[in-house]
Amino acid sequence: MKFKFLLPILLLTTQASAYWRGFSVKSYLADGSTCKSPSDWASVFAQLKKLPNKINAVRLYSSYTCNTLANAIPAAIASDTFLLVGILSASSTYDNEKGALLQAIKAHGWDWLLAVSVGSEDLYRGTISAASLAHQIYDVRGMLSELPGWNGTLKIGHVDTNNAWSNTSNHDVIRACDFVGTDVYPYFQTLQNNSISNAGVLFEDGVKQVRAAVSKAGSSASVWVTETGWPVNGATKNLAVSGTDEARSYWEQVACTAFYAMNTFWFTLQDFNAVPSFAVLGADGSQLYSQSC
Repeated sequence: MKFKFLLPILLLTTQASAYWRGFSVKSYLADGSTCKSPSDWASVFAQLKKLPNKINAVRLYSSYTCNTLANAIPAAIASDTFLLVGILSASSTYDNEKGALLQAIKAHGWDWLLAVSVGSEDLYRGTISAASLAHQIYDVRGMLSELPGWNGTLKIGHVDTNNAWSNTSNHDVIRACDFVGTDVYPYFQTLQNNSISNAGVLFEDGVKQVRAAVSKAGSSASVWVTETGWPVNGATKNLAVSGTDEARSYWEQVACTAFYAMNTFWFTLQDFNAVPSFAVLGADGSQLYSQSC
């Protein structure tokens, strides 16, 4: 399946390197509680380099928590992997998160950094107001703009769900963003035909929905896919059935097009203790299903 809204971009693109192709990776090991060490991050980046499609990026959820940036950046630089950095927006951690990014840039420069996301699904969860989140986005951009080497091209944005972006009360956040990251999960869209055979259509509709919301807000922010995937285990959700065959089908429908048409981050590399699990690798590091295109 090739999505009609992506085809014009594909026709204009001759180099696969035009887009970031990556995975969203949490700061914890697959047990969900142990923070990744520097060697753990080195293993993550090494595993990614073995996958098809020339994976070149990783999205992180935090900067200070779990010493994520301090532990991950050296291995990212060594493996030529670029990072979409996350800053947690919670008031209890925000200043520390922001400070960790500041120190990372002072220590390692800018070349490893592809973008910054302030918060993740905060609007969906209702944990911060749109006005406060927009203020944080401007605040982070202002902090970075005062550093040597800032050239104004680094994109600062936020990651949230399709429904959150489509809520007009969140337009202030869209207007604050250079990029809008959206998390699209047809598996969970239980009020629609979310069978695996229709999952690619729901993904396409989700991206269209966010692009329409950005336009309605009067913004020129680019839309990135910051999470998507299909579980290899877990309960049936309406018509959505989990399994490795279904996960492979979703990969073929979505990743094989989106990776070469827009900045896309898959969820996730390993979470084999989770149910449902969206992992592409098992506990032994082997591929649970083919990621070839």
